[in-house]
Amino acid sequence: MNIARCALVGVVFAGLSIAGSAQTSATDYTQWRGPNRDGGAAGFRAPASWPEQLTQAWKVEVGTGYATPLVVGNRLYVFSRIGDNEVMSALDPANGKVIWRTSYPIAVTLHPAATKHGPGPKSTPVYADGKLFSIGFAGTVTAFDAATGKQLWQKPGTMPNIFYNSHSFSPIVEQGVVIFHTGGHMQGALTAFDVNTGQVKWSWPGDGPGYGSPVIANFAGTRQLVTITQGKIISVDPATGMLLWERPYVSANFTNAVTPVVYDQTLIVSGNGGPTVAVAVKKENNRWTTSLAWENADVQYRLSNAVLVGDVLFGLSSRNMGQYFSLDPKTGKTLWTSDPRQAGNAAIVYSGDLVFSLEDTGDLKVFRRSATAFEVVKKYTVAESETWTQPTLAGNRIFVKDVSNLTEFTTN
Repeated sequence: MNIARCALVGVVFAGLSIAGSAQTSATDYTQWRGPNRDGGAAGFRAPASWPEQLTQAWKVEVGTGYATPLVVGNRLYVFSRIGDNEVMSALDPANGKVIWRTSYPIAVTLHPAATKHGPGPKSTPVYADGKLFSIGFAGTVTAFDAATGKQLWQKPGTMPNIFYNSHSFSPIVEQGVVIFHTGGHMQGALTAFDVNTGQVKWSWPGDGPGYGSPVIANFAGTRQLVTITQGKIISVDPATGMLLWERPYVSANFTNAVTPVVYDQTLIVSGNGGPTVAVAVKKENNRWTTSLAWENADVQYRLSNAVLVGDVLFGLSSRNMGQYFSLDPKTGKTLWTSDPRQAGNAAIVYSGDLVFSLEDTGDLKVFRRSATAFEVVKKYTVAESETWTQPTLAGNRIFVKDVSNLTEFTTN
């Protein structure tokens, strides 16, 4: 199929109110890794005591893919694949019923090595000012009206080498543009599109897209967008796309997959089989420089992003068949490791001193930070199939996406 000919094939309404929320609130979850893109869910309200079982409010089939569900006001947005179509859906979080559903056809041929994880989509959309922005498995970029589901604009993708890239890069909105890493293996461009028209405002074609997603950081008083590409860590001016600095960061099979963690004037990253490192960013004599601040070869994580909880970095190492860890982000020193064989992958979110780890087996563990370790508060089974998608926490609700279903749990 020629993706350039992809067209909107339908907007389906369920007879419910279509009023969206253009203004976000404290409990909203608007993008990859939460409102601040750091794995934090500040709008979650923890119960005074955790129940023996979470209450299942509803469970609905929404399609396949790993995109994190978004919560904005009285809407729940889900980006998924249903049949031969990529679909953006708006649901009523009270009952899971469809408010609107917009789709377009995308044919995907999977590399055999990628069959286990299916045809996506893998990227989490972003919500901003009444609009939703997404990138599909084959690179199709689309803007939707969040209230009605109307397609506002769309840019065709180029079918990537699916073995190396499946557009897991989650977009970010900054100063009137939405930024994606488009293209495929070794031939990509970090690209900023005008949020209203889709017009390209700037493009940086220096490397292919990685699996990780960007963050906004402030180094030496300069606001910059930082991300991992296939073989580099890069920083650009989000207003112009001008490259500020870059640093080689190569993995064995081009699957750099983490979202950088910003700590003071350093970036903490980990790669495919490599150590966890902190990169110090400085500006000296009007020139940007980077250097290795510390390296921890005993802790490495590949697909499970870590979170910074106060002054402790918490995550799941890929060593020893999955081992939880915490380390000092200032020195890189390992503070604590769990027993081995915890999980193959974990989607980790924090709220205050609590950490939620949705393991790929369908178990949700709730940890509480203490002086010497992270104590397991509760463990819940929340799915019967694999769970690779980040959970969404808002108010007293926990939304869990498994292979094809979305379930809402409450803590009371």
